Amino acid sequence: MKLNIDIFIQEELKKLTNKNFTKKYISQYIIPIINNLYHSKNNKFILSGSQGSGKSTLGKLLKLVIEKFYKKKVMLLSIDDYYLSKNQRLKLSKKIHPLLLTRGVPGTHDIKALKYHINQFQNQNFPISSPIFNKLKDDISKKRKVINSAQILLLEGWCCGSVPIANKYLFKNINTLENTYDKNTNWRKYYNSLLRNEYKSVFSLFDKKIYIKSPSFKYVLEWRYAQEKSNASKSNNKNFMNKVKLQEFIQHYEKLTKWMMLTMPNQADILIKIDSNQKIKKLFFKISKFH
Repeated sequence: MKLNIDIFIQEELKKLTNKNFTKKYISQYIIPIINNLYHSKNNKFILSGSQGSGKSTLGKLLKLVIEKFYKKKVMLLSIDDYYLSKNQRLKLSKKIHPLLLTRGVPGTHDIKALKYHINQFQNQNFPISSPIFNKLKDDISKKRKVINSAQILLLEGWCCGSVPIANKYLFKNINTLENTYDKNTNWRKYYNSLLRNEYKSVFSLFDKKIYIKSPSFKYVLEWRYAQEKSNASKSNNKNFMNKVKLQEFIQHYEKLTKWMMLTMPNQADILIKIDSNQKIKKLFFKISKFH
């Protein structure tokens, strides 16, 4: 059976990433994560990491393997699918701050809908109809994802599980965007207050945190650019961001991403350290009385 799992994971990883992974790599890094989730007494997990770190790929892989080999249904949600529509963000940008027009930070998600769906899972109240966000159109898709049953819930997203940013770091300008468009710090104070309240109330519903730690923020740009091109090629859409636009775009995420790089390793139940090629180089499991 183990051999079958190894081969299956190899094939699926190749499909998902177009990269080859050895059986040694799979048994050393992937199987232990799967076993930890499957044998855990808990059933609600957060999976987070910087943009382009591979969390969506890992989330899809975990779902595929657990469903096929362990016969447990996994409800995989992405916080990105809960982004507010373009029109909702436009209203928010006029009412609160112009930077909220750009999706990304806490405050640009429909957090009430996400919480509702998590509670539905908790109560085993199926079917659950979750939204789909089209990143190329930067708007909510008309299609929905219907989940009919699940025993494990996996929520993946770049900001998932984060604690609020400490004031000392929050008020320090770290890029051109903050220097130019958030001089009075109202934008960051707004999203940080939501992180402290509404988002915390959602993240606290989860039992365990899995965090993918990138070696440095500098890799985010190249990883996101590769992702952008890949998404566009799959849909034959030429409307993807060039490097200059992307550089400006990821500045919206920079502060919270860097903050998570500092704080999440100590909070994560499973810490996954990756290298510049997005491959796992170290794996840490927190020993918990709940495990």
